[in-house]
Amino acid sequence: MNQALPKWVDYGLMPLINVAVAFLIAGLVVLFVGESPVEAAYLMVRGAFGNGYNIGFTLFFATTFIFTGLAVAVAFHAGLFNIGGEGQAYIGGLGVGLICLSMDTILPWWLTFPLAIIGAALFGAAWAFIPAILQAKRGSHVVITTIMFNFIASALMVYLLAGPLQKSANLGPRTRDFEAGGQIPKLDWLFSPFGIDMGASPLNITFLLALIMAAVVWVIVWRTRFGFEMRTQGVSPRAAVYAGMPEVKIIVVTMMLSGGLAGMMALNPVMGDQTRLQLDFVEGAGFVGIAVALMGRSHPAGIVPAAILFGALYQGGAELAFDMPNITRDMIVMIQGLVILFAGAMEFMFRPALVRIFASQQEKMA
Repeated sequence: MNQALPKWVDYGLMPLINVAVAFLIAGLVVLFVGESPVEAAYLMVRGAFGNGYNIGFTLFFATTFIFTGLAVAVAFHAGLFNIGGEGQAYIGGLGVGLICLSMDTILPWWLTFPLAIIGAALFGAAWAFIPAILQAKRGSHVVITTIMFNFIASALMVYLLAGPLQKSANLGPRTRDFEAGGQIPKLDWLFSPFGIDMGASPLNITFLLALIMAAVVWVIVWRTRFGFEMRTQGVSPRAAVYAGMPEVKIIVVTMMLSGGLAGMMALNPVMGDQTRLQLDFVEGAGFVGIAVALMGRSHPAGIVPAAILFGALYQGGAELAFDMPNITRDMIVMIQGLVILFAGAMEFMFRPALVRIFASQQEKMA
C-alpha cells in the first residue's frame, strides 16, 4: 500500500477527506448536545468569514500558524521532529522586544521592522541550536530536548518579564508599550479597495511576510543544493552519509532554519497586536504548527491554506461558542483536536482505499 498516488490526490483530495470526516464526527457531537450541526457550521463559517473584522482575525491567526507550520515542515524534510516551536517563538519574541524597546523612539517602524525580523529569526535559531548540536554530536533525541527547551524558555520569560524587563508590578509581567517606531501597520489598506472593512482587527503586514517566507522555504527546500541534501537526509540518512553529505551540518542548519521561522512568528502578536512583550503571547501556536505542517503535507502551498483553516477554526469557534451557549469553548477545542487527529495521527487511514481505487482505474485504462 505504499504505491504512489497522483499529487492532486496526495496533496489535495486526501487532506480534504480527512477534514470532512473530522467535521462529520464533530457534527455528531454537536447533534448529541442538542444543537443543529448545520446551524453550527453556518455560525462557524460566518464567525470566520462573515465580515471584514472576522476575516481580519482569521488571517491574523493564520499568519501565526503559517510561521510555525513552516518551521515544523522544514525540520520534517530532514527527518527531524521539532516540537520546540513554542520555546523558539517565545525566545524570538524576546529578540523582537529588545529591538523595539531600544529602537522604537529612535527609528521609524519601517526601519525597526527589518531589525526585529532579524532579531526574531536569530533568537529563535539560537534557541534551536543547542538541541540541534546535541542531536548531531551526542545523539540526544531532538524531540526530548526541544520539549525541555520549551519549559526553559517559558521560565526564562517569566523571570525577565517579572524582573528586568517589567514595566510595573501593578501591570503584571510585561514590558512597557512600544512607541510608534515599534508598531507595524495594519493591513486594512490592502482590503479596503475591495469594500472590505477590517475594523479594529489586528491583521498586519506580518501576513505578507509570512507569504514571502512560504515562498522562500519552497526555494530553499526544492531549489537549492542544501535543500536536496536536507531531503536526502530525511528520506535515508545512510544514503546521505554514503553520498558524503555533511550530516552534522544538515541537522544543525535545518534546526536553526526551523527555529528562525518559529521565532519570526512573534512579530505578529508582539509588534502587530499587543505592541508590547508579555507572557503567553504564543498561545500554543507552536503545537498547532505541527498539525498545519501535517495537513499541508509539509509543502508551503499546502501549509498556507491549512493555516487559514486553523485560523478559521480559532476565530469561528470563538463566535460559535458565543452564539450557541450549549457549545462550550472546550467543545471547540475538541473540534480542533479532531482535525488534528485526522490530519496527523490518522492521516493515512484512507490511503489504502484510494490506492486500490486508482490502481483499478489504471488497470482498466491499460
